[in-house]
Amino acid sequence: MRHGKDTVVSRSQDHAAARAEADRLVVDTSVANPARIWNYWLGGKDHFEADREAAEKVIEVMPSMPLLARLARRQLIDSVRLLAGTYGIRQFLDIGSGLPSADNTHEIAQRTRPQARIVYVDNDPVVIAHARALLTSGPEGTTDYVQADLRDTATVLTGAARTLDFRQPVAILLLGVLHFIPDEDDPYRIVTRLMDATAPGSFLVIGHGASDIQADAVPELTRRYNERSSSRITLRTREQVARFFDGLELVGPGLVPLSPWWPPDEVDAGAASGVIGHSGMARKNAGPG
Repeated sequence: MRHGKDTVVSRSQDHAAARAEADRLVVDTSVANPARIWNYWLGGKDHFEADREAAEKVIEVMPSMPLLARLARRQLIDSVRLLAGTYGIRQFLDIGSGLPSADNTHEIAQRTRPQARIVYVDNDPVVIAHARALLTSGPEGTTDYVQADLRDTATVLTGAARTLDFRQPVAILLLGVLHFIPDEDDPYRIVTRLMDATAPGSFLVIGHGASDIQADAVPELTRRYNERSSSRITLRTREQVARFFDGLELVGPGLVPLSPWWPPDEVDAGAASGVIGHSGMARKNAGPG
């Protein structure tokens, strides 16, 4: 385990190695990238001018986007902590994981369950390059990476099965990724295929962009984002997001906007009320007994 100044130096070196590996890939920095836009909203450093411009254009019509990014990150942290601690989950499949940030899935899970196994999935080769350099498992657990598109569920599941035992419960995390799947690609069928591959007692966690919160601003937000980003978004209503949980048992606060995930004294309810996100966690029926 690294400590003190050595930790800072080592992480800086790891990040430099990740950037060097990413730079070796062919990257079109003239077009905004979803992972880098999100990184900008989170206050990260892995973005280019096109990403910053796209992010700021969206902020002009939806100033709460940086808050949304921070709350979504907090949802990831709290969800993984709950799943590992309260529900005893030791396997996590984080799909659409994005660029590494503070408190990544394996770090949170392995604090409670040192033997936890985590698979990160993303379709962006730059994200995978960063992940391989920066997301290193603890000595008792395992971390792996799969470069695949969420729509290619066969590749996702086959790659994840190198590390995860699907005969045992798995938590599937789909945070900030399903709104990149248009209706014509049937995102509901994709989620069903993923959950059908899991054992009873598995969990599904979703964070999805909302079209029915600040609905007047959403069309312009969507237009600005889709004009500039390499991947288009399809925001959905609460009712549409609820369909992803069909056949599953909602747990915790149910399917709610982001702010009700925490007590009122922990989140500025006034500011968070405008955050355009629906969030939910559900369990696959463990069966009788």
